[in-house]
Amino acid sequence: MANDSSGIEWTDATWNPTTGCSRVSTGCDNCYAMRLARRFDGMGTGYDGTTRRTNGETDWTGVVHQHEDRLQQPLRWQKSRLVFVDSMSDLFHPRVTSSFLDKVFAVMAAADRHIFQILTKRPDRMEEYMKAMEGLFEERWATALKEVTGETADFQFPPENIWLGTSVENQEVTDRISYLREIPASVRFLSLEPLLGPLPNLNLDSIDWVIVGGESGNGARDVKEEWVIEIKDQCTEAGVPFFFKQWGGVNKKENGRDLQGQQWDEMPDGAPSQVFA
Repeated sequence: MANDSSGIEWTDATWNPTTGCSRVSTGCDNCYAMRLARRFDGMGTGYDGTTRRTNGETDWTGVVHQHEDRLQQPLRWQKSRLVFVDSMSDLFHPRVTSSFLDKVFAVMAAADRHIFQILTKRPDRMEEYMKAMEGLFEERWATALKEVTGETADFQFPPENIWLGTSVENQEVTDRISYLREIPASVRFLSLEPLLGPLPNLNLDSIDWVIVGGESGNGARDVKEEWVIEIKDQCTEAGVPFFFKQWGGVNKKENGRDLQGQQWDEMPDGAPSQVFA
């Protein structure tokens, strides 16, 4: 599934070369992707077997599908855009093979008219993969691209058009930021969504962008304004672009995304301007 447009405020489009996931922390409890995957499970659209119902609740099964037929999609998009990778999965899930990661990264690096945004709750594996690629990317990605498209390309490392990020919902998982900080990347970013508690002492060294958002949908947990303001102030002090996505809740449109009387749409250098056109 690929969408040429996206309802996600900080990107233009989504691309899902993998589908399916499994829970890793409390931030996964009301996952929108899990609920959406449940709607499509069994319909032959890439989500078969990825979810189950247990005691009336939806959950991931841990089944992850790798979609070879979706790999060339970004190469067909002529207009440059921001592309959120795996909005319905986690690219660094342990069931995604290293060889498939090579193909995804080769396509992204070759499609350098786009900027690709990758978020993971597994930055330890992201770090492992990216550090391994430092000495191997030319050979591995060239081989992978040849297999996908039959063509070759010149690569650089880390690719300037690939932004790498991790999700952090509360203080208990801030160790993810330490992994991210060590990863070779042109842009490193944090998605503090759903924000489930205060984050008073963020270490923003080597972080290039921070997104904050409340949880949305049925059963959404509350986000407090003071938590968001505290993060914004830390970003301002550190000189890190700050993006406030939403207050969330059952009706996120009604609750809006104004903070202290304005919208905060700051982006890292190099983002295409049309994301807010």
